[in-house]
Amino acid sequence: MEFTGGGRLEVRMTAADVGKRVSVRYVTDSGAAGGRFTDAVGVLTSWDKGVLLITRRTGEVVRIAESALAAGKVVPAAPARRRGPSAGFTELARVAARAWQPMESETLGEWTLRAAAGFTRRANSVLPLGDAGLPLDAALERVRDWYAARGLPAYIQTATGAEGAQELLSADLERRGWVREASAELRIASLAPVGDLDADVDAVRLSRSVDDDWMRRYQRFGEPGPHVLKVLGSGPSVWFASVPGTEDIPAAIGRCVVDGRWAGFLAVEVDPGLRRRGLATAVMTALARRALDEGASAAWLQVESDNDGARALYDGMGFTVHHHYHHYRWTDA
Repeated sequence: MEFTGGGRLEVRMTAADVGKRVSVRYVTDSGAAGGRFTDAVGVLTSWDKGVLLITRRTGEVVRIAESALAAGKVVPAAPARRRGPSAGFTELARVAARAWQPMESETLGEWTLRAAAGFTRRANSVLPLGDAGLPLDAALERVRDWYAARGLPAYIQTATGAEGAQELLSADLERRGWVREASAELRIASLAPVGDLDADVDAVRLSRSVDDDWMRRYQRFGEPGPHVLKVLGSGPSVWFASVPGTEDIPAAIGRCVVDGRWAGFLAVEVDPGLRRRGLATAVMTALARRALDEGASAAWLQVESDNDGARALYDGMGFTVHHHYHHYRWTDA
């Protein structure tokens, strides 16, 4: 990272640059051995009372005292990724939402309030893709009331790390007492290489509907009521995959939603005792080939940021991180 101009470090940004992507160098006592400088790149989400807050691509917030600044400047938006398809944040957010639809939704300006009897945060959270049409505090009050009327906790899903994402909204939520409970990566890749993987796809069964056997493997959310089946069956073109196992419980399962050029991979699960045998790859390859037959050319999936095994698998398939998303929960505590 270069800040020097004629050999000098300079701070070439002000509080008026809040909301812009910046690159800073600052002094810290906890830096690497032999040096006192640390660098940070991200969105400047606050500069108040002598303290800067910078939100990194991952959603991590860096707190820097103004007096510790050695250099800083506004920098261009993150460059377009060279691997995988070109995609904007809003496009991907809407595609992902169509692949995991709630039982009930209501608009608040350009926000969408979603509920599905508590089945997953994604189907029971606000998707804020623009202006709520109200001042933020009034919008948040409306959100809390809407979920309270349904006996549900109030969640808001935000994103960081892509142009047009919601670093500022995330910072505003944290200042108002909303707590981040979970973070995940949304990854993208070209679809054809996934379909070309060398995998035992002959063992994979594909179906347009979910059956009892498939649900026996998909047990992370308890008893599958109608709300679970509604969410799983939602989407423009939905496919379910399974690899036969023992006692009517599949060895592996997966779900794919084809939506125009996009194929989304969800609910990929493998019997813990049968992992590292290529079953997840076989499921995804079979689903990818079906999606290619329907005209899709790009792939996306979501993976929790701390799921190292799945992240390594998807690295090998060519999936790269497009952005991170986070679920904020309102708490009175």
